[in-house]
Amino acid sequence: MGKSTLKNQALPSTKISIKKQYLKSFHSKIFFSFILLILLVVVSLISVCTGSMHLSLAEVFRAIYANTEYSYIIWNIRAPRTVGAILAGASLGVAGAVMQNVFRNPLASPFTLGVSHGATFGAAFAIIILGAGQTHSIGTESVTVFKSYTVIISAFIGALSTVVLVLFLSFLKNVTPEAILLAGVALSSLFSSATMFLQYFASDVQIAATVLWTFGDLGKAGWFENKIMFITFLLCFIYFFLNRWNFNALIWGDEVAKSLGVNIKFLRVSGMFFSALVVSVCTAFLGIIGFVGLISPHMVRLIIGNDYRFLIPYSAIFGAVLLSLSDLIARTIISPSVLPVGIITSFLGAPMFFYLLIKRRRF
Repeated sequence: MGKSTLKNQALPSTKISIKKQYLKSFHSKIFFSFILLILLVVVSLISVCTGSMHLSLAEVFRAIYANTEYSYIIWNIRAPRTVGAILAGASLGVAGAVMQNVFRNPLASPFTLGVSHGATFGAAFAIIILGAGQTHSIGTESVTVFKSYTVIISAFIGALSTVVLVLFLSFLKNVTPEAILLAGVALSSLFSSATMFLQYFASDVQIAATVLWTFGDLGKAGWFENKIMFITFLLCFIYFFLNRWNFNALIWGDEVAKSLGVNIKFLRVSGMFFSALVVSVCTAFLGIIGFVGLISPHMVRLIIGNDYRFLIPYSAIFGAVLLSLSDLIARTIISPSVLPVGIITSFLGAPMFFYLLIKRRRF
């Protein structure tokens, strides 16, 4: 009787201890979200103030709420660029988190499917075959993509064609996530070869225009582009967040997920599709911005763990912070010249990629 009484007394205390640990962990994760949001606001404000003409916060707010000499700069140049960085970073971050789950591979990212290479081929086709890239001379000769929306539409079609091919392979019987990942690598090689084939017969100007497009540039973002990116991101994010528990179940393996009633095939295919869709839109408008989708989920995972209730929204916020900060560095590191932000993210992402290869992190 004495031992039984002690066991009965120990059970409630254990439950209380577990509850306290859970609440402590939950509160720390909520606190982390506030830190990320504050960082995003601070970086965004600095970004709006920074440029060839530095403005104070007071001047920025006056330009927003009143018609001053700086209103055009804020509303038409800096604000669209800042908002574009937030939307593109959030889109790439959340897509990377989902793809690492459905592929069961920590090295998976939005570009593993070959989305960027498909978009590059589409843009090269528009510039070289459809004549979207030309030169103009005003003082000094330069390369300009005149038919920008022709390039955007072609890049979007090229990116989605990659997704369609990978989804088709995913419907084949007994195709594993690893095999789908390798199919994405193969399609990347295919589209790269096709792009080089087009460039071989192109003029110097067309080649220069193609290379210029591939540099991820947030300066391409306008209010119309931001509106399309926001709508696409919102729809995809809602779908991802509604399936957060299904993604959590998938972490423990297919058998466990099936026993919990998760339709694994549909979840993987839909996750791949929506991830690729949101990335395709960003890539078509802004060019190639690499490694944000790889870095963001892993940095968040190191702090809050692998719970997709938090990993999905936090990867989006961290991606927005990372891309905004990268753009700020690109605009100031060799000021007054502005580097394409894709160069900065690639420099940041390469060490993370090698780190993951060495550690071979699995989740």
